[in-house]
Amino acid sequence: MKAEHCAQIEQAVAAVAQKAKTGIHHFYFVACGGSNAFMMPVQYMFDREIGIPASIYTSNEFNYGTPKDFDEHSVVITCSHSGTTPETVAAAKKATEVGAVSIAFSNEVDSPLWKAAGYPIHYDHGPSAATTDKNKAVLYALAFGILKAVAPEQSTKWESGLKALDALEEATNRTMKKFKDSAVRWGKENKRDTVIYTMGSGANYGEMYSLSICLFMEMQWIHSSCIHSGEYFHGPFEITDYDVPFIITISNGATRHLDERACAFCKKFSDNVYVIDEADFDMTGIDESVREYYAPLVAGSVVREMVDSIAHERGHDLSVRRYMWQMEY
Repeated sequence: MKAEHCAQIEQAVAAVAQKAKTGIHHFYFVACGGSNAFMMPVQYMFDREIGIPASIYTSNEFNYGTPKDFDEHSVVITCSHSGTTPETVAAAKKATEVGAVSIAFSNEVDSPLWKAAGYPIHYDHGPSAATTDKNKAVLYALAFGILKAVAPEQSTKWESGLKALDALEEATNRTMKKFKDSAVRWGKENKRDTVIYTMGSGANYGEMYSLSICLFMEMQWIHSSCIHSGEYFHGPFEITDYDVPFIITISNGATRHLDERACAFCKKFSDNVYVIDEADFDMTGIDESVREYYAPLVAGSVVREMVDSIAHERGHDLSVRRYMWQMEY
């Protein structure tokens, strides 16, 4: 990881450690769209690992429906790739002004979000960027650093989490060798689908949510909805039919049962179910105690291959928009 990223993370972690001395009442993860989704696994991790409440909010709900517990004893983590998302900038500013620890991720240095937060953190982007300097890895470095600060009694586990960053790229590459052909084939076979459902739970829900609202709806104009595996049998399973496509992630962690149950039923009635089973991932080099949290990062590479394939087959570049960035809204 680049020295600048490490230094920015260290400053943010130090601020959290200092705030912990007077008491941290709540962690808030606040962003919009894909930036919101990418923080969901960490919110899940915090819920599972520490007693301090952690919540995730879309930015304007945080701004207008501000939670009662939000005050100077909060840690607010925001993200905007461009650093210009107005709702997120307002949330970071709100956190800074109240005296909370205000941490922000952005690909753009000196952006409005960068200036609104007390502790901005940069990440790299693009095909040439090192895995350890991209947004998810930089976020995980912060997350495990924070866990070390607020729950030092489990420092061995958090050290394993940090060490796993060095093994992430190889784990991803090994997994992609297994899934690449089927991911490319999926794009060819589903290029004419007008609706695609995604499903997941636990640490994976954010990846499936992002796939639905960002990659399919925003970037491909394909109707989609993300279904939580635990909610599938409480309404959504009624739309399952032989020609209805689903993409399902099956966790390698605590919520695996939810995914397996939903997948088993779905495959009985749909002939078009693509399964990303994290038990098939080669996670060598990543300690078993943190594999549940790292699996969504590896799954994300499979998802991206699928989406690149369908975009190519449809002749619809992922950068094309009808409304976003084209007008005031």
